[in-house]
Amino acid sequence: MSEHEAIPVVRPVRFGTARLLPDLDRDGGRLLTVDGAPQSYVDLRDPTHLEFEYTRRLGHVLDTVAPAGRPLDLLHLGGGALTLPRYAAATRPGSRQRVVEADGPLAALIAEHLPLPPGEPVEVLVGDAREQLTAAPPGGYDLVVADVFDRSRIPGPMTTLGCARAAARALRPGGHYAVNLADAAPFGFLRSQLATLAAVFGNLCLIGEPAVLRGRRFGNLVLLASAAAPLPPDGLARRLAADPFPARLVAGGELVRLTGDASPVPDGEARPSPLPPAGAFGVG
Repeated sequence: MSEHEAIPVVRPVRFGTARLLPDLDRDGGRLLTVDGAPQSYVDLRDPTHLEFEYTRRLGHVLDTVAPAGRPLDLLHLGGGALTLPRYAAATRPGSRQRVVEADGPLAALIAEHLPLPPGEPVEVLVGDAREQLTAAPPGGYDLVVADVFDRSRIPGPMTTLGCARAAARALRPGGHYAVNLADAAPFGFLRSQLATLAAVFGNLCLIGEPAVLRGRRFGNLVLLASAAAPLPPDGLARRLAADPFPARLVAGGELVRLTGDASPVPDGEARPSPLPPAGAFGVG
Protein backbone atom coordinates (compact mmCIF):
# COMPACT_ATOMS: atom_id res chain seq x y z
CA MET A 1 0.00 0.00 0.00
CA SER A 2 1.44 3.38 -0.96
CA GLU A 3 1.09 6.38 1.30
CA HIS A 4 -1.69 7.64 -0.98
CA GLU A 5 -3.83 4.55 -0.49
CA ALA A 6 -5.45 5.56 2.79
CA ILE A 7 -7.49 2.38 3.15
CA PRO A 8 -8.05 0.66 6.53
CA VAL A 9 -6.64 -2.87 6.70
CA VAL A 10 -7.98 -5.49 9.12
CA ARG A 11 -6.25 -8.83 9.59
CA PRO A 12 -6.07 -11.58 12.24
CA VAL A 13 -2.61 -11.87 13.79
CA ARG A 14 -1.11 -14.04 16.51
CA PHE A 15 -2.23 -11.87 19.42
CA GLY A 16 -5.64 -10.72 18.17
CA THR A 17 -7.04 -8.61 15.36
CA ALA A 18 -4.75 -5.98 13.88
CA ARG A 19 -6.00 -2.83 12.22
CA LEU A 20 -3.99 -0.36 10.17
CA LEU A 21 -5.92 2.88 10.13
CA PRO A 22 -5.12 6.02 8.13
CA ASP A 23 -4.84 9.29 10.02
CA LEU A 24 -7.30 11.58 8.28
CA ASP A 25 -5.62 14.63 9.83
CA ARG A 26 -2.06 13.80 8.75
CA ASP A 27 -1.05 12.67 5.29
CA GLY A 28 1.04 9.55 5.54
CA GLY A 29 -0.01 8.80 9.13
CA ARG A 30 -0.96 5.24 10.03
CA LEU A 31 -2.15 3.87 13.37
CA LEU A 32 -1.68 0.20 14.24
CA THR A 33 -4.04 -1.30 16.82
CA VAL A 34 -4.36 -4.88 18.06
CA ASP A 35 -7.72 -5.76 19.61
CA GLY A 36 -8.43 -2.04 19.89
CA ALA A 37 -5.28 -1.18 21.82
CA PRO A 38 -2.97 1.30 20.05
CA GLN A 39 0.37 -0.36 19.29
CA SER A 40 2.27 1.93 16.92
CA TYR A 41 1.94 5.08 14.86
CA VAL A 42 4.08 5.81 11.82
CA ASP A 43 4.25 8.70 9.38
CA LEU A 44 5.32 7.38 6.00
CA ARG A 45 6.29 10.86 4.84
CA ASP A 46 8.14 11.90 7.99
CA PRO A 47 9.65 9.03 10.01
CA THR A 48 10.97 11.54 12.57
CA HIS A 49 7.39 12.29 13.66
CA LEU A 50 6.72 10.31 16.85
CA GLU A 51 3.07 10.48 17.82
CA PHE A 52 2.96 8.44 21.04
CA GLU A 53 4.41 10.05 24.15
CA TYR A 54 6.44 7.02 25.27
CA THR A 55 7.86 6.62 21.75
CA ARG A 56 9.01 10.23 21.76
CA ARG A 57 10.77 9.57 25.07
CA LEU A 58 12.56 6.60 23.54
CA GLY A 59 13.42 8.89 20.64
CA HIS A 60 14.94 11.40 23.09
CA VAL A 61 17.01 8.56 24.55
CA LEU A 62 18.18 7.55 21.09
CA ASP A 63 19.10 11.18 20.33
CA THR A 64 21.25 11.61 23.45
CA VAL A 65 23.07 8.33 24.13
CA ALA A 66 25.63 9.14 21.42
CA PRO A 67 26.68 12.23 19.45
CA ALA A 68 24.07 13.37 16.95
CA GLY A 69 24.09 11.52 13.66
CA ARG A 70 26.54 8.79 14.68
CA PRO A 71 25.46 5.40 13.30
CA LEU A 72 24.71 2.84 16.00
CA ASP A 73 24.14 -0.89 16.22
CA LEU A 74 20.63 -1.30 17.61
CA LEU A 75 18.62 -4.26 18.87
CA HIS A 76 14.86 -3.67 19.13
CA LEU A 77 12.93 -6.24 21.17
CA GLY A 78 9.36 -5.78 19.98
CA GLY A 79 8.68 -4.41 16.53
CA GLY A 80 5.09 -3.28 16.00
CA ALA A 81 5.02 -1.00 12.97
CA LEU A 82 8.80 -0.34 13.26
CA THR A 83 8.35 3.25 14.41
CA LEU A 84 11.65 3.57 16.28
CA PRO A 85 13.74 1.72 13.66
CA ARG A 86 12.38 4.16 11.04
CA TYR A 87 13.28 7.06 13.31
CA ALA A 88 16.79 5.73 13.89
CA ALA A 89 17.33 5.20 10.17
CA ALA A 90 16.35 8.83 9.52
CA THR A 91 18.28 10.44 12.37
CA ARG A 92 21.32 8.12 12.42
CA PRO A 93 21.84 7.06 8.80
CA GLY A 94 23.92 3.92 8.41
CA SER A 95 22.83 2.40 11.70
CA ARG A 96 22.60 -1.39 11.66
CA GLN A 97 19.37 -2.56 13.25
CA ARG A 98 17.87 -5.90 14.21
CA VAL A 99 14.21 -6.10 15.20
CA VAL A 100 12.72 -9.10 17.03
CA GLU A 101 8.95 -9.45 16.68
CA ALA A 102 7.08 -12.40 18.22
CA ASP A 103 3.98 -11.99 16.03
CA GLY A 104 4.82 -13.38 12.61
CA PRO A 105 1.53 -12.45 10.91
CA LEU A 106 1.86 -8.91 12.27
CA ALA A 107 5.40 -8.63 10.90
CA ALA A 108 4.11 -9.81 7.52
CA LEU A 109 1.30 -7.26 7.63
CA ILE A 110 3.76 -4.42 8.26
CA ALA A 111 6.14 -5.63 5.56
CA GLU A 112 3.26 -5.70 3.06
CA HIS A 113 1.50 -2.45 3.88
CA LEU A 114 4.13 -0.29 5.64
CA PRO A 115 7.41 -1.48 4.08
CA LEU A 116 10.71 0.08 5.04
CA PRO A 117 12.48 2.09 2.32
CA PRO A 118 14.62 -0.14 0.08
CA GLY A 119 18.19 -0.58 1.19
CA GLU A 120 17.71 0.20 4.87
CA PRO A 121 20.02 -2.00 7.01
CA VAL A 122 17.13 -3.21 9.19
CA GLU A 123 16.66 -6.94 9.75
CA VAL A 124 13.27 -8.09 11.07
CA LEU A 125 13.39 -11.47 12.79
CA VAL A 126 10.29 -13.34 13.94
CA GLY A 127 11.06 -14.93 17.30
CA ASP A 128 10.91 -14.77 21.07
CA ALA A 129 12.47 -11.60 22.47
CA ARG A 130 14.06 -13.20 25.54
CA GLU A 131 15.50 -16.10 23.53
CA GLN A 132 16.95 -13.79 20.91
CA LEU A 133 18.39 -11.47 23.55
CA THR A 134 20.08 -14.41 25.26
CA ALA A 135 21.50 -15.55 21.91
CA ALA A 136 22.73 -12.08 20.92
CA PRO A 137 26.49 -11.80 20.31
CA PRO A 138 28.38 -10.45 23.34
CA GLY A 139 29.17 -6.78 22.97
CA GLY A 140 27.27 -6.55 19.71
CA TYR A 141 25.07 -3.50 20.33
CA ASP A 142 25.27 0.14 21.34
CA LEU A 143 21.61 0.27 22.41
CA VAL A 144 19.05 -2.42 23.23
CA VAL A 145 15.43 -1.27 23.36
CA ALA A 146 12.87 -3.54 25.03
CA ASP A 147 9.26 -2.71 24.14
CA VAL A 148 7.71 -6.15 24.53
CA PHE A 149 4.03 -6.58 25.29
CA ASP A 150 1.77 -9.62 25.03
CA ARG A 151 -1.87 -8.49 25.07
CA SER A 152 -0.99 -5.27 26.93
CA ARG A 153 1.27 -6.99 29.49
CA ILE A 154 5.04 -7.44 29.59
CA PRO A 155 5.83 -11.18 29.59
CA GLY A 156 7.41 -12.48 32.79
CA PRO A 157 10.66 -13.68 31.14
CA MET A 158 11.41 -10.05 30.16
CA THR A 159 11.29 -8.85 33.79
CA THR A 160 14.01 -10.91 35.49
CA LEU A 161 17.65 -10.78 36.50
CA GLY A 162 18.47 -13.25 33.74
CA CYS A 163 16.98 -10.90 31.16
CA ALA A 164 18.89 -7.91 32.56
CA ARG A 165 22.15 -9.91 32.52
CA ALA A 166 21.50 -10.98 28.93
CA ALA A 167 20.99 -7.33 27.96
CA ALA A 168 24.21 -6.33 29.72
CA ARG A 169 26.13 -9.05 27.84
CA ALA A 170 24.73 -7.87 24.50
CA LEU A 171 25.94 -4.29 25.02
CA ARG A 172 29.29 -2.82 24.15
CA PRO A 173 31.20 -0.92 26.87
CA GLY A 174 29.30 2.31 27.40
CA GLY A 175 26.15 0.87 25.79
CA HIS A 176 22.61 1.47 27.03
CA TYR A 177 19.51 -0.63 27.76
CA ALA A 178 16.14 1.13 27.44
CA VAL A 179 12.95 -0.53 28.66
CA ASN A 180 9.36 0.57 28.14
CA LEU A 181 7.05 -0.66 30.88
CA ALA A 182 3.70 0.29 32.38
CA ASP A 183 2.49 0.50 35.97
CA ALA A 184 0.54 2.61 38.46
CA ALA A 185 0.85 3.51 42.13
CA PRO A 186 1.93 1.96 44.45
CA PHE A 187 4.40 0.87 41.71
CA GLY A 188 5.09 -2.66 42.88
CA PHE A 189 6.07 -3.76 39.38
CA LEU A 190 8.13 -0.65 38.63
CA ARG A 191 10.02 -0.94 41.92
CA SER A 192 10.85 -4.59 41.21
CA GLN A 193 12.21 -3.62 37.80
CA LEU A 194 14.30 -0.82 39.26
CA ALA A 195 15.80 -3.26 41.76
CA THR A 196 16.42 -5.84 39.02
CA LEU A 197 18.25 -3.44 36.70
CA ALA A 198 20.16 -1.83 39.57
CA ALA A 199 21.53 -5.27 40.50
CA VAL A 200 23.10 -5.62 37.03
CA PHE A 201 23.81 -2.11 35.76
CA GLY A 202 25.81 0.52 37.62
CA ASN A 203 23.78 3.47 36.34
CA LEU A 204 20.04 3.92 36.08
CA CYS A 205 17.41 6.60 35.50
CA LEU A 206 13.65 6.72 34.99
CA ILE A 207 11.47 8.78 32.66
CA GLY A 208 7.78 9.26 33.36
CA GLU A 209 4.86 11.61 32.95
CA PRO A 210 4.29 13.59 36.16
CA ALA A 211 0.69 12.37 36.49
CA VAL A 212 1.86 8.74 36.36
CA LEU A 213 4.72 9.32 38.80
CA ARG A 214 2.32 11.04 41.22
CA GLY A 215 0.05 8.01 41.17
CA ARG A 216 -2.84 9.66 39.38
CA ARG A 217 -3.13 7.16 36.55
CA PHE A 218 -1.73 4.02 34.93
CA GLY A 219 0.82 4.73 32.21
CA ASN A 220 4.10 4.11 30.47
CA LEU A 221 7.50 4.56 32.13
CA VAL A 222 10.89 4.29 30.45
CA LEU A 223 13.92 2.91 32.30
CA LEU A 224 17.41 3.61 30.99
CA ALA A 225 20.38 1.63 32.27
CA SER A 226 24.11 1.42 31.56
CA ALA A 227 26.95 -0.53 33.12
CA ALA A 228 29.50 2.23 32.51
CA ALA A 229 28.05 5.38 30.92
CA PRO A 230 26.89 8.02 33.42
CA LEU A 231 23.15 8.67 33.45
CA PRO A 232 21.21 10.63 32.48
CA PRO A 233 22.97 11.45 29.21
CA ASP A 234 23.65 15.11 28.45
CA GLY A 235 20.64 16.89 27.02
CA LEU A 236 18.04 14.27 27.89
CA ALA A 237 16.41 16.28 30.68
CA ARG A 238 16.14 19.35 28.43
CA ARG A 239 14.52 17.38 25.65
CA LEU A 240 12.02 15.80 28.05
CA ALA A 241 11.11 19.18 29.52
CA ALA A 242 10.64 20.74 26.07
CA ASP A 243 8.41 17.94 24.79
CA PRO A 244 4.77 18.85 23.99
CA PHE A 245 3.87 16.45 26.82
CA PRO A 246 6.74 17.05 29.27
CA ALA A 247 8.16 14.17 31.27
CA ARG A 248 10.17 14.03 34.48
CA LEU A 249 13.58 12.43 34.80
CA VAL A 250 14.21 10.61 38.08
CA ALA A 251 17.76 9.62 39.10
CA GLY A 252 20.13 9.49 42.06
CA GLY A 253 18.73 9.58 45.57
CA GLU A 254 15.16 10.11 44.39
CA LEU A 255 15.35 6.90 42.37
CA VAL A 256 16.83 5.00 45.33
CA ARG A 257 13.94 6.18 47.51
CA LEU A 258 11.41 5.12 44.88
CA THR A 259 12.98 1.66 44.67
CA GLY A 260 12.79 1.30 48.46
CA ASP A 261 13.12 -2.25 49.74
CA ALA A 262 12.12 -3.93 46.47
CA SER A 263 14.10 -7.04 45.52
CA PRO A 264 15.39 -8.16 42.12
CA VAL A 265 13.26 -10.72 40.30
CA PRO A 266 14.89 -14.17 39.86
CA ASP A 267 14.02 -16.13 36.74
CA GLY A 268 12.10 -18.66 38.81
CA GLU A 269 9.75 -15.95 40.09
CA ALA A 270 8.97 -14.21 36.80
CA ARG A 271 5.59 -12.52 36.64
CA PRO A 272 4.06 -10.42 33.86
CA SER A 273 3.39 -6.73 34.36
CA PRO A 274 0.04 -5.65 35.84
CA LEU A 275 -3.09 -5.91 33.73
CA PRO A 276 -4.00 -2.38 32.59
CA PRO A 277 -7.26 -1.06 34.01
CA ALA A 278 -10.25 -0.76 31.69
CA GLY A 279 -9.74 2.14 29.33
CA ALA A 280 -5.95 2.31 29.65
CA PHE A 281 -4.23 2.40 26.24
CA GLY A 282 -7.61 2.06 24.58
CA VAL A 283 -8.27 -1.36 26.15
CA GLY A 284 -11.91 -1.89 27.03
